[in-house]
Amino acid sequence: MGKRQISDLQPYDLVITILISEISAIPLQDNSLPMINTVAVVLMLVSIEIIISYISLHSKKLRRLLDGNSVPVIKDGKIDLSEMRKLRMSAEDLLSALRQKDVFDISDVSCAYVETNGALSVLLKSGKSPCTPEDMDIKTAPAFPACAVISDGKADERELAVCQMSRKRLTEILNSMHIHESDVFIMTATKDGKINVIKTEEGR
Repeated sequence: MGKRQISDLQPYDLVITILISEISAIPLQDNSLPMINTVAVVLMLVSIEIIISYISLHSKKLRRLLDGNSVPVIKDGKIDLSEMRKLRMSAEDLLSALRQKDVFDISDVSCAYVETNGALSVLLKSGKSPCTPEDMDIKTAPAFPACAVISDGKADERELAVCQMSRKRLTEILNSMHIHESDVFIMTATKDGKINVIKTEEGR
């Protein structure tokens, strides 16, 4: 059903997930029921969810109907009590959600939104936001993600392609370190040539 099911459960996603779990449990409790009936119902629910997700992706009206809209609970540093009441959200709920965002003083918040999945998004006031290199007019080098080119003693061709490293280049690096591929627990590499190697217990 896709990674979206894990990372961002919307209301109808949650309903279908609960239905699938409940229906799947029935034949496990009653051996007289044929498993094929359960499989058919589960496949139908999964298909419905995928179809709804596809249609809502192309229809803003359906997406708003199913998911709703994000709701601002703090605007320009002021709490919107009417929206809080609509959400049935107490002051303690708001403070708890802010603390989970590492915000311990509500006066530091410029605006905050309750998203469609229930999470709270927070924008701090300009003087309270963490300082960045851009704020200090400091030039920084481009950052490259580290790719796990070797994991559990085996090279990953997909990760090698991501960091633009050939298999020949990988062999040359391992030879220069006098280690074998099977002796590596994990080896990460970046496009700009940074290498980090952690050996297995046998390779140490």
